[in-house]
This record gives sequence, structure tokens and C-alpha cells, in this order.
Amino acid sequence: MERILVEGGVPLMGRIRIKGAKNACLPMMAASLLTSEDIILDDVPDLDDVRTMSRLLRSLGVEVYRDRKNERIYFNSRGLNNCTAPYGPVRRMRASFLIMGPLLARMGRSRISLPGGCAIGTRPIDLHLKGLAAMGSQFTMDDGYIEAETPFLRGNRIYLDYPSVGATENIMMAAVLARGTTVIENAAAEPEIIDLASFLKYIGARIEGAGTPLIEIEGVNSLTGGHYRVIPDRIEAGTFMVAAAISGGDIILENVIPQHLTAVISKLQETGVLVEELGQSLIRIRSRGRVNAVDIKTLPYPGFPTDLQPQFMALLSLAHGTSVISETVFEKRYMHVEEMIRMGARVRIEERTAIITGQQLLQGAIVRAPDLRGGAALVLSALAARGFSEIRGINHIRRGYNRLAGRLRSLGGRVFVLP
Repeated sequence: MERILVEGGVPLMGRIRIKGAKNACLPMMAASLLTSEDIILDDVPDLDDVRTMSRLLRSLGVEVYRDRKNERIYFNSRGLNNCTAPYGPVRRMRASFLIMGPLLARMGRSRISLPGGCAIGTRPIDLHLKGLAAMGSQFTMDDGYIEAETPFLRGNRIYLDYPSVGATENIMMAAVLARGTTVIENAAAEPEIIDLASFLKYIGARIEGAGTPLIEIEGVNSLTGGHYRVIPDRIEAGTFMVAAAISGGDIILENVIPQHLTAVISKLQETGVLVEELGQSLIRIRSRGRVNAVDIKTLPYPGFPTDLQPQFMALLSLAHGTSVISETVFEKRYMHVEEMIRMGARVRIEERTAIITGQQLLQGAIVRAPDLRGGAALVLSALAARGFSEIRGINHIRRGYNRLAGRLRSLGGRVFVLP
């Protein structure tokens, strides 16, 4: 198994372009099932999750062609001939479940195994099912598969008990071809929701209110094709921002949307890191020495993102004073803590709260990535640690970061992938 070797203590310097958002392109890939015309997406990152979704769509009869050089991907689902999602890709990636809404809207049925992904919490699918059931779908369980069927979907008013991103996306995609009007109350407001809605509107959907707690979708008879560019990945951007801070570096991020990073920028500035917006899509991050302790509470957007909690914990493990992190989104998002402790971090977990006592130094060690964002946090810790660190289990990291080692190396980092 490949692993990442990091020699710590080298400040990152230079410029880096942020890739397209994983969590925006995956639902758009699922949405390609809604039309038989050509769909082209630009700025699609070369990630394991993108490859998994591509394999899943091909298994349903969708033509998928990837132009990796230009980070572009082509879809055509006129040959859609299968409504059963095989166990393999669905087990590996939770976003696979996003094909249920489009399949019900286009074909009137779907059969999908229970989804997998990072083991960071229960992440139930009941809100997906509740919304689709309100639109007329009937569900049965058979041998670990959820089977859904409906003669047609009809619009309805749906209240989500929690502003789930996945449930909002699944219901929204189903509703664009439903009869009548669907209203989603307490909808998720993440930038990826807005981008999916913008894409759907571009190919003919009628959607209002995306980015607010109330989304209204008026069903249409059919959708067209289109060529669309995915927004930049705010989680990747936040990861590189922390990389600059934790390494004592000075880097400029290209292709970012600062408004998507408001909570992240605010917390970095609170620690003492210099963050400058140099233009509409440029941000400079410059370390000014050892950071100050801060408290963080993860929340749905526009609050602090849970997907950046592990990376900030790595930074705060080197802060002056004691920091407190409250994780309110995923109850098992502290799986990286045990590995960080092996590097000298002082972290104590009390239920869903982490108390981090900052240290002057971390020590290189052999550690294992427990999940995607926890793995990124271990790489960041290694950038600041004394000596060499070896991060194993990098298959998790590859799900959400394109060539992370090579891109850190382009900024001067001593980061290598070993066989």
C-alpha cells in the first residue's frame, strides 16, 4: 500500500490553484441521469470519488468520457437501461445514494444498496426517504437494498428535520421532473446546493430560493443538455490555508470564492494568521508565528464546516493556550485524534467536545489516516512536526484531494508518495 512521507519544518511558499469542488460535481454527475442530452462539466477534479461515481453511472448504461488533461467530463444517459446500483461503488462512497432521486424522476424506480463512505457518524438516509416518499415513492428493503418505485412523482411540501445536504440535493433533483411544485423547508444552504441548483436551472429546471432555508421547485416535462463549470472546492482551499499557517509559510490561493470561506477566514484571523483577499478569486495566507488558541463549533453552512474541523485541530495543537472544539454535525469525527496524539498533540475528548492544549512542537511518527479529512489533518501535522512522518491509509485522502503530496511539494514541502 502506498503511503505519504513528510519531512517537517519546511515553510510552504508560492501559489496554488484550487480544484473544482468534489461535493458540487458529484451531485451534478448524478443529475446527468435526468436528461438524455449531452452534459459537459468543467473543473472536475481527478479524485477516487469521481472515478467511483463514473463507474456507477456506466453500470447504469450512461456514457461517460473523462478528459483528465482539461479536467472535463462528458455524460450522455440516452442509453440508461438499469436502475440497480451495484454494491461495490455504493459501499465505497455515500454520494452514490444521490442517484436515487434522479432515477425515480426519470425511470420511476431504483434499487440501491445502503451507502458507505467515511465512518464518521451515522449519517442516516431517513431524510432522503422521507422526502421522496412525500412525493409518491414507495420503499421496500430486500437483501440490503432499498427498492423504490412510483408511477410518477408529484410535488409536495417537505420539511427536513435537519438541513441535510444530501437529502436537499436528492429531493431537489427528483422534484425538477415531478408533477407540480415542491417546497423544501429547512433546506441546506451550502454553496454546493446553490451550484447544483444553478446547474439544474442551466439545463431547464425551475428552482428558486437555493441558498436559503426555503427552496421551491416547479416541475418541468424534460431537461436539456449543457456545458457547466463547477465551483472551486472550499474545503480544499481551507486545507491549503491551514497548510500555510501550520508550516509557517506564505502562499497565494488561486480560483477561490472568498464568500464561501467567511467562517474559515474569520477563525484563521482570530488565531493571528494574516489572510488577505487580493481579488475576486485570490487569497493570500501568511503565517505570523505561533498561533493563538481559539474555540470552534462546527455547524451547517454558513457556520464553521465540519470538513475542516480535523485540519484546524492540527493547527490548534501548536497554539498558545487551550482551544475547545465542539463537533455538532458528526458524532465520530474525532477518529484522527489518537493518531495526532502519537505525534505529540495533547487532545482530550469529552463526548462531542475536544480540548486541545497547544504544544511548541510535534514529533514525526508513523500514523494511519482514519478517513478523508482526518488523513489531511495528519499530513498537515506532519508539515509542522520535527523529523519524518509516514502517513498510511492514503486511499482515504485520495477520495477528496487530487495529488495532495505533489501539490504540497510544488510549494516547497518535503512531501513524497512511497510505494
